[in-house]
Amino acid sequence: MDRKLRRNEPRRSTSILSHWTLRYFLILCIGFTIIVAGALYWIRTTSIEKSLKTAELLGLEIADRVTIDNNKLHVPPDLDTMVTKREKLFNTDHYFCVMVLDNNNQLIFSQPKMTQEEVFYRLSDDFREPRNNKYAGVTVSINEGDQSLGKVWVMQSKQSLTFGPETMWLVLLILGGLILCGWFTIYLLSNKLSRPIRQVAYAAEQIRGGNYDVSLDINTREREITELVSSFRDMATRLRQLEEWRTLSLAGVSHELKTPVTSIKGLVMAVRDDVVSPQEGKEFLDIALKESERMERMIADLLDYNAMSAGSVAVRKERTDLQLLVGEIIYQWKIAYEDKTPEVELHAPAGPLYTIGDTLRIQQIIVNLLNNGLQATPSGQTAKFNIELRAEEDHLFIDVQDYGTGISEADQPKIFERFYRGEIKKRRNRGLGLGLTYSRLLANAQNGELSLASSTPDGSKFTLRLPRWKTPKHVTKEQTYPSPVKA
Repeated sequence: MDRKLRRNEPRRSTSILSHWTLRYFLILCIGFTIIVAGALYWIRTTSIEKSLKTAELLGLEIADRVTIDNNKLHVPPDLDTMVTKREKLFNTDHYFCVMVLDNNNQLIFSQPKMTQEEVFYRLSDDFREPRNNKYAGVTVSINEGDQSLGKVWVMQSKQSLTFGPETMWLVLLILGGLILCGWFTIYLLSNKLSRPIRQVAYAAEQIRGGNYDVSLDINTREREITELVSSFRDMATRLRQLEEWRTLSLAGVSHELKTPVTSIKGLVMAVRDDVVSPQEGKEFLDIALKESERMERMIADLLDYNAMSAGSVAVRKERTDLQLLVGEIIYQWKIAYEDKTPEVELHAPAGPLYTIGDTLRIQQIIVNLLNNGLQATPSGQTAKFNIELRAEEDHLFIDVQDYGTGISEADQPKIFERFYRGEIKKRRNRGLGLGLTYSRLLANAQNGELSLASSTPDGSKFTLRLPRWKTPKHVTKEQTYPSPVKA
């Protein structure tokens, strides 16, 4: 239990500036240390090789100056002077020495002066290499013909062959300068990147608190940050619009639901208090009944929309003869509005048109379009509709054309938004503005689409696109599904 609690503890957060500058500083230190270590090793190895070659040249020069008489070595008197001059070519220290030994390893000449015991101290027991591995040296044989009569040793410390303290300090200064320059660069970069992010985070906090009027004054050349800031501005604007729309929609819905309730209450109270005559009371009750039916439809629309948005509305996908289905829908709808005698013309190509969809949902969409067209018809004018079925390779189309007052250009982009109702429709009819929104959701659930094809003062045309059913190659017997909508 304690382990689970420890796992759920929130991790301590750090800013981008401190996070990346610290890590980049550590990476720079590690990287440059490895590079410098490799470079120093390479410089040391190369310097030792070059210094030993120079020392070998000095040994050859000394061997050439040594003379041989009766198999004995004779050192010229100016050899000290020559060796002193040549020492300037070397980075010498106290261990630098030049020794000339005969064939019995006896000291003939040395610079600086030393005894035979010091020779034993400097060279190994076999006189073939330095006794201490901290030192390096080269040996050159002194030959007469094919016979070796002695050797010349040039020895110096390995430290003097590579680099001294001054070189090390210079390397460390360069290393520190590179690390500081790299750290300063990433600091400036992180600071530049974190500044707009901090402003965006602060603006997001303001939006979370309900303040949508945020301003982001960020000017940068980085495309990604510019896109982020632009998208955030658009999001803040959209959220502000949605909040304003939500407030207005809630007020509108409350008003639309309150109006019939108030009307019903007033009518019923008038009948109860015998304010009106019995005949007028009956008319009042009929009006109250119509108001209750209108309120019931609005509540049903709201419930249907909420259910569809939550994904709890089942949509069936069956093969259906679209021409037969649309004909039955028109027949039923005309019966429901027989008192208004609407005129509906159906145009369809010859032959059956099969679609894959839910007959009940298709009926809801078409009936809603017909009801909207009926409401848009001016008073005293007969409602007329022209419905046309069209077919393409993969889709079927239902064009519903009414001849009402049309939709204004300002309202056309918003008619499918929830709770939106144009000014003309608000004055003419009561409702919640969910009909077209719900219809489009139903069309999308069937892999289709509902759109406004055109709208003028002479009428509007909506198009419903549905997927077309194609006979599978492996099906030999045709199967049909009767429409549940009965005439």
